[in-house]
Amino acid sequence: MRFRESLSACILLVLCATSSVNAGNILVWYTEGSHWINMKPVLETLIDRGHQVTVLAPSASMFMNTSEPSRFRYELFNVSVSLEVVEEFMEEFLRFSMYEIDHMSYLQIYIKYMDIMKVDLQYNLKYLDGVLKSDTIMKRLKEGKYDLLLADPLYPGSDLTAEILGIPLVFSLRFSLAHNWERYCGQLPAPPSFVPGAMSKLTDNMDFFERVWNFLFYALQDIAINNIFWKEMDKYYSEIKGSPTSACEMMSRADIWLMRTFWDFDFPRPFLPNFKFVGGIHCRPAKPLPKDMEEFVQSSGDAGVVVFTLGSFIKNITREKGNMIASALAQIPQKVLWRYNGEKPETLGANTRIYNWIPQNDLLGHPKTRAFITHGGTNGIYEAIYHGVPMVGIPLFADQPDNLVHMKSKGAAIMVNLNFMTTEDFRDAVNTVINEKSYKENAMRLSSIHHDRPMSPLDEAVFWIEFTMRHKGAKHLRVQAHELTWYQYHSLDVLVFLLAIVLFLIFLFIRTCTFCFQRCCGRKGKTKRKTE
Repeated sequence: MRFRESLSACILLVLCATSSVNAGNILVWYTEGSHWINMKPVLETLIDRGHQVTVLAPSASMFMNTSEPSRFRYELFNVSVSLEVVEEFMEEFLRFSMYEIDHMSYLQIYIKYMDIMKVDLQYNLKYLDGVLKSDTIMKRLKEGKYDLLLADPLYPGSDLTAEILGIPLVFSLRFSLAHNWERYCGQLPAPPSFVPGAMSKLTDNMDFFERVWNFLFYALQDIAINNIFWKEMDKYYSEIKGSPTSACEMMSRADIWLMRTFWDFDFPRPFLPNFKFVGGIHCRPAKPLPKDMEEFVQSSGDAGVVVFTLGSFIKNITREKGNMIASALAQIPQKVLWRYNGEKPETLGANTRIYNWIPQNDLLGHPKTRAFITHGGTNGIYEAIYHGVPMVGIPLFADQPDNLVHMKSKGAAIMVNLNFMTTEDFRDAVNTVINEKSYKENAMRLSSIHHDRPMSPLDEAVFWIEFTMRHKGAKHLRVQAHELTWYQYHSLDVLVFLLAIVLFLIFLFIRTCTFCFQRCCGRKGKTKRKTE
């Protein structure tokens, strides 16, 4: 018995030693909103696997609550922007996206959009000042001896920080505007003939004029991003490094790009070995509902329930819109669980219950859920895919219209416009999604694709993070395209060379023919004159 106990203790010590050797020290870049919600399951899994996780957190944050008990450590840094200013900017952006954009011309939208980008970038740089221009923070980060930096590039500067610290970098992102970061910096191929630009509201099945628009969309977005984002970032990075520095080139040094989509959601497209598509990393099986909520769900009988939320950013909608939506919901036979923080609508039906917060994933996984009314955020859509729930989409801002176009094209959703829909439009959309079997069948088909993978998206994301730490980077997956100029990448120099050879051969052929013709004609002329 004593021998067995000693043997067990030795084995345990060996396992602990192995675990400590393999454990990594991970630094996480700050982010916000659904991006932070999406990243947390990855961090918790990394901690479960024995890694130490430190999260950079700004003093002004809408979602990072550093006062709450947490399994990971926060590294706080000060920013010169107050939380009130950030929230005011967000409210202005939501007002533009939700109510103003549908009443503006394309030119007005583009100008307003560029103005918003400029303001947003200035705020982002003030956040970055709190890290890179703080001697105290940079000293702590250097002393932290981190093995890897994990970042959502929504907030810039992680690539430069990883370069200064001399550690590998893993990106986790949904997409960039018109795939600019992925195309230019990551060298991810994106032919505009069949890869629709992010936020273009197009599918991969485009007619001629849609391909024209997609081509122009890429070009217009690139012009805006180059003139607003990259120009300022190059200037900032050059100031920090003390020499001319390309921010895009710095971003290109990321070892792994974890893209938060998959082929259940996205359209097929070319990809590279250091791009891993891990959509749905936050999805999980449903847990039991709170007792009062479960009782309300069960009271729906065979009709079932509808889950309705417009996301965490939307605190209120206009009174008129609230009454219109409530009136439509009152006319359907299902019970409705509506996450809503505004004034209680006067037309609220007896079948609808309002909540400040709902366990969205657990409700979507409930067997009585018949439909999901959503604003089209990627996290919510993936939870609906995971559980096979058809959707009614009310897109509000950012990538949401584009996300719902994807779901509509795959037959799992209907889209309505918040500004133009009527009570009847909304009611009919919900009834159609519930009563027409094709929507549920398509949602279940996407769910089947989502689950039919060698490993779960969360496990795959964690694997590639650990892979990068084990090998101290993943530069062997980096394509040579990064070292080519734009004309070399498109083989224009080769085409010019081959064209020059062809032209030379044509020129030589013409000269030879001319010479032969002149010699031949010249001899005939001399012979004729001699005969005469």
